[in-house]
Amino acid sequence: MTDVQLLEALRAIVGERGVLADPADLENYNVDWRHVFKGQARCAVLPRTTDEVAGVIRLCASEGIAVVPHGGNTGLSGGATPDGSGRQVVLSLARMRAIRDIDVLGETMEVEAGCILQTAQEAAAAAGLMLPISLAAEGSAQIGGVLSTNAGGTNVLRHGMSRARVLGLEVVTADGEIVNGLRRLRKDNAGYDWKQWFIGTEGTLGIITAAVLQLAPQSLHRVTALLAVPDADAALKVLRVARQQIGETLNAFELMSGAALELVERHQGLKTPLAPSEWFVLMEASSCLPGLRDAVEGLLAMVLEEGDATDGVIAESERQEGELWLLRESITEAESREGRSLKHDVSVPISGIPAFLREADAAVALAFPGSRINAFGHAGDGNIHYNVVVPASSDGPALNALVHDLVVKHQGSISAEHGIGQYRVSELERCCSAAELKLARRVKAALDPAGLMNPGKVMAPAPEAQ
Repeated sequence: MTDVQLLEALRAIVGERGVLADPADLENYNVDWRHVFKGQARCAVLPRTTDEVAGVIRLCASEGIAVVPHGGNTGLSGGATPDGSGRQVVLSLARMRAIRDIDVLGETMEVEAGCILQTAQEAAAAAGLMLPISLAAEGSAQIGGVLSTNAGGTNVLRHGMSRARVLGLEVVTADGEIVNGLRRLRKDNAGYDWKQWFIGTEGTLGIITAAVLQLAPQSLHRVTALLAVPDADAALKVLRVARQQIGETLNAFELMSGAALELVERHQGLKTPLAPSEWFVLMEASSCLPGLRDAVEGLLAMVLEEGDATDGVIAESERQEGELWLLRESITEAESREGRSLKHDVSVPISGIPAFLREADAAVALAFPGSRINAFGHAGDGNIHYNVVVPASSDGPALNALVHDLVVKHQGSISAEHGIGQYRVSELERCCSAAELKLARRVKAALDPAGLMNPGKVMAPAPEAQ
């Protein structure tokens, strides 16, 4: 099928406005958010309905054309970027953005995959509920992308990863069949939980077109605090006391190095309200019951008296809460202005965070003189963004391997929340066990036997297929 024939066939399915082929229109689809990965799409297709998605997939499958799903383009692993062949079709669900239904009593939301996360959050709030998936990119990230990457964020400690909020899915499989599993059930043990096959697999097995998400009650009270702590060990002592004292009210527990906040001050002009420290903890708690602020104040007094924290401040207003969170959310942007950095979105068992940081810091300093560590992340769930600002001449693959080997040694994961995409494919092959890779390839072969769904992402082809 020639390019002209393909475009005509696609327009017959999605309409004239649903197909983009002009190079200028394809620019945003050809490069990732970090401008690290750049490809060349044959065209971009923007269906309006699930039936249209299915029609596009059937057409591409019949012609042997690979399809690359594209969301809000906020990913950090190149999972939505086509290759450079100019033969892959990008599929964007940006026009499928409806919130189909909100069940206030059942606390559920049915939403299409192209809906912006923040829009879904606002709709839930208008109904007196909350969608407790919170990301720095929530103003651009789409629900389909959030689920297909199993995005994390700041509320994982209390509300779990994105997959924990999914009650049902509607998907289009690699052969263009629509599977409607948009059930609102909290209990459903009728056979395989097949929706999990499509969450976190980055569109390599099929396309998520809609989801039923479990919402949560809105909290009436929220308290945000910033603490200075001497080291990561002390931070985890604060976490333990917080879990004992305020328990399930704890939403977020973020660990930030003093070096990270120094970058924020230098490049973003934002200053912490506390004196310089080796490490800082940003903590948020919320509850529907009164007395939360008193409990958090008591918690701070306790950890200050024990010496696990050296200073602390509690936000007195929503504005101050926003200012404290802006410190945390500005780290990535500040790092990008500092120069070249190699990012490691890793997780280790929570109790192993201090040992991992000590060992990794020493190993990086020895092997890569002149590098600087920028470590921060969601310590409450074991996820550390262990980023390294390096000279331009540094050997990136060697540094990645060094860090990832230490992660494996500490029984961790080389991708906590950002996904594998194309960025970490070779490292997953290297770090994952042969048995796990074999199992994953069997699933891939069963659901996408032609290998046309987002090829080159998450895993490399099996050796015999290369």
